[in-house]
Amino acid sequence: MKTAYLLKGYNFLFFGLLALFIPFLPVYLGQQGLSTSEIGLIIGTGGFVTLIAQPLWGFISDKTKTIRIVMLILVSCTAVFGYFLFSVDSFLLLIIFALFVYFFLMPLDPLTESMNFTVSETAGISYGSVRTYGALGYAVLSLIAGYTMDHFGMSSVSILFVVLGILSFGIIWLMPEVQASTKPVTIAGLKQVLTNKEMLLFLGLVFISSVPARMNDTFLGIHILTLGGDTSLVGMAFFLSATSEIVIFALSFWWLRKGKELEIITIATFFYFLRFFASAFVSSPILLTLLQILQMLTFPVFYTAAIQYLYQIMPKEWRATGQTVLALLFFGLSGIIASYAGGYLYKVFGGNTFYFTISAMSFLGVLFGVFLIIRKHKAM
Repeated sequence: MKTAYLLKGYNFLFFGLLALFIPFLPVYLGQQGLSTSEIGLIIGTGGFVTLIAQPLWGFISDKTKTIRIVMLILVSCTAVFGYFLFSVDSFLLLIIFALFVYFFLMPLDPLTESMNFTVSETAGISYGSVRTYGALGYAVLSLIAGYTMDHFGMSSVSILFVVLGILSFGIIWLMPEVQASTKPVTIAGLKQVLTNKEMLLFLGLVFISSVPARMNDTFLGIHILTLGGDTSLVGMAFFLSATSEIVIFALSFWWLRKGKELEIITIATFFYFLRFFASAFVSSPILLTLLQILQMLTFPVFYTAAIQYLYQIMPKEWRATGQTVLALLFFGLSGIIASYAGGYLYKVFGGNTFYFTISAMSFLGVLFGVFLIIRKHKAM
């Protein structure tokens, strides 16, 4: 149980680091004079780095038989490069430090999720009860970062990176070694995943649905500023978004039904469609901020059901590979396309067309989800 408590604290801090990076990097880059297409280029390239870094650090963790030491290294480097990233204004240095943060920060996500599931099963507690603290950390740090940047300048978030890095390092140092599955993608495992028809169809659904979600994550802050908001309002938007997730994660044991994952994923995708479609009509930054409460019906529902469905359709020995592929698809490949295409789309056509487009993409995800549900019932 001591490990479970430490892991909850670490989730709070790790997702707090993500809150400093994912929502506010585009905002910071925009304030340094970069265009949305240039911002998309940097973030999209970060997606390529993520595709390499996640399996690489998983391989290192597997070979060294330790998650704890690897996480200590990753957290330390994240804090250092995060500090420099939010302290420079040179275009070249912004690219270099951003890619370093992607290289060290993003591999922590699959390692953290693997630990969350393993510790939850060992301690006899729900995954949602652990992951709730991650949502809380994301919410609190989004709010703090927004107001900090607004009152003390854009570079002030660099200090928050160092503080969270030091605290995360301390908690990981106190944690015992956890025997979580961190096996990297192998040829045999990848073949098993890619020859599983159900898995391929499922990954297709995840990909179609995650690209518009990642587009919104990347350009929401920029759109709020374009509508006349400030960084404190950006922080409030992501605070409301993450806060709304807390109850959903905490009650996942109640609403997540075994065998109904496809239906739940499709419903969540439908709410993605409604959320983005409504965003296309909004001209007030305050109203757009309040609209982020709909996050509670999208990401936490979608991702929790997706992980449970993955664990059902994949044999136990290939789950680690499947989870890595899922993470790479949701946070890596979809992020690349979302950043490159989203940056161009926003720059050329503006925010309204941007949101109409991603709402249409989400609706395609709904249709594909309905197709998979009908197919599943015909096979029963």
